[in-house]
Amino acid sequence: MMLKSKTVLTVLICLLFTMIVGCGNQTASSPNQSSKSGGEKTLVLAAYGGSYEKKMKETIIPKFEKEFGVKVKYITGSSIDTLSKLQAQKDNPQIDVAFLDDGPQAQAKAFGLLAPLDEKIVTNLNNVYDIAKDKENIGVGFGIVVTGLAYNKDYFVQNGWKPLTSWNDLEDPKFKGKLVLPSISNTYGVHLLLMAAFANGGNEKNIEPGFEKLKKIAENAVTFDKTADVSNYFLQGQTVASAWGSSRVYTLQDSGFPIEFVIPREGAPALMTTANVVKNAPNAELAQKFVNFILSEEVQTEFAHSLFDGPVNKNVKLDGDIAKKVVYGEEQVKKLIKVDWEYVNQKRAEWTERANKEIEVTR
Repeated sequence: MMLKSKTVLTVLICLLFTMIVGCGNQTASSPNQSSKSGGEKTLVLAAYGGSYEKKMKETIIPKFEKEFGVKVKYITGSSIDTLSKLQAQKDNPQIDVAFLDDGPQAQAKAFGLLAPLDEKIVTNLNNVYDIAKDKENIGVGFGIVVTGLAYNKDYFVQNGWKPLTSWNDLEDPKFKGKLVLPSISNTYGVHLLLMAAFANGGNEKNIEPGFEKLKKIAENAVTFDKTADVSNYFLQGQTVASAWGSSRVYTLQDSGFPIEFVIPREGAPALMTTANVVKNAPNAELAQKFVNFILSEEVQTEFAHSLFDGPVNKNVKLDGDIAKKVVYGEEQVKKLIKVDWEYVNQKRAEWTERANKEIEVTR
């Protein structure tokens, strides 16, 4: 009798344990999905930090949340950081939309990490400049930035120096110990190498003139920045000039710092900020809607005014000072150099290793 009672008790305990575990499994839910009780969905966006994140959270994200009745979770990181996350999560994606510079975006595409855009949902694709489009509609540029030369206007005036006009100006001996340059590990650094080549008879497929010129320019460098943000170096007086993106330059200028931006006479490359739906994203349809939202005239105008990104939507109308600070209009877009990232990414590891050994290692 006692044995029978113990058996019943054991069975009851097992049943109770099973119910607890079962209930635990039922109540657990992914942070990316709406709950069974009808809670709102959460779109996970991986995007840039700093002033970019601040403006996104202040203006653009609240509008999307209100319009679609959802929440947006913002994961901060550089393009390389985000690319690493996408690779790590390939078999179980946790990100819905990824903002990436065009170079890392081309890598993400090659790795099979991104999904094609649904033209039935992303209808604003019809209004986008060709420079912003992918031939297979895997991601889309949503902002046009130019990599050019930035310099401290007050410092130049005080020393009687003329404004920068050429990529080759950076090798002038007067800049010895006064330059912080972008590392080849970020997009600005790759652009600097490419334009050093273009300005001296080379190109992507003839990069040797670029390396030769960069070695001379590097003699003036204090260090090579890997963060893609040299604003503190300008503010602290560690650099008086650099190769940098127009949007970041004008953001710093907007704070009151006397920085100027120049497109050198040899031309300047476009740096496209791209919006991408992650392959097998938890909220794929909502992600498509977010990309379409980003390409709308209203949001494109907001990006121009808040973040100094040139609009990719042809229908956007800008006037006044902002129209002079961003890439705006078909004529300006046509002048930009579009980097062949499919080729550059094939050579990037080789170029990076060489730059690290021959140029950046001593700084």
